[in-house]
Amino acid sequence: MLDVKRMVLLRDLAEHGRVTAVADLHGVTPSAVSQQLRALEAEAGAGLVEREGRGLRLTPAGTALAAACEPVLAALERAEAAVRALDAEPSGELAVGCAPSALATVAAPLVAELGLRHPGLRPRLVQCDPEDALPLLRGRRLDLAVTYAYPLLGAPPAPGTTAVPLFADPLCLALPEALLPAYERTGLGALRDRAWVSAPAPSSCREMLLHACRGAGFTPYVAHACADLRSGLALVATGRAVSILPKLLCDAPPPGAVVRELPGPGRTFQAVVRAGTEARPAVAATLAALRVVVSGR
Repeated sequence: MLDVKRMVLLRDLAEHGRVTAVADLHGVTPSAVSQQLRALEAEAGAGLVEREGRGLRLTPAGTALAAACEPVLAALERAEAAVRALDAEPSGELAVGCAPSALATVAAPLVAELGLRHPGLRPRLVQCDPEDALPLLRGRRLDLAVTYAYPLLGAPPAPGTTAVPLFADPLCLALPEALLPAYERTGLGALRDRAWVSAPAPSSCREMLLHACRGAGFTPYVAHACADLRSGLALVATGRAVSILPKLLCDAPPPGAVVRELPGPGRTFQAVVRAGTEARPAVAATLAALRVVVSGR
């Protein structure tokens, strides 16, 4: 019988390409990962990895086994959900990852809603960006993640996960009040020579800013990198910068800055769970509570 935990290591090696990356992901040493992979080869009766330079690459057998991992994990999650469904009431701890921009508007009301509906359920919030939340979710360190995606960027869904759409968050232009007439006359092109503020690269928010400006015929000069885009609005208010950011982050612009919603799709907030866990009572209860929390958006 193949060991599922060892299959997960092989799956992660297929995705990340380096034993050290897999070791970091699981909090173990590279030698421990290599030892577990050798044990999996003995169980499978086939060579799964082979040396390539200073690293490893999967053999055809290893590639086939790594591809079979997600359906196996989803089946095990469904089996566990079937057992948990016999519980009278959702209870216990539930780790919920949440993008920073949704903590106040989604995560905090979610905790309150779950407290009313299921007092035996103990949600534990973890602030994390989508690129951090999804590995934690797949590694079973989160049970659910409130994340976002930009459809225009075309990022594929994470393997082994199921995403439930929650609400749309349009993109907005934030600009100094004095520049509003020029923008209203000629659009984004009026701001081509201005300094821009966005998130540090790499960032999906920054990519969307670049996408919007290039669509208007220019590449913006991103002079300022600000991880907290709400704080970037203070730069806009000085009259020395402009920005494009999600509407959720610019609901209260400071004096001197104005916000205008841009046409076209922005980002989509979604609840992401491991495939097969949707029917787990605690997860199903949290998804239902999330729908109530975001119902007005």
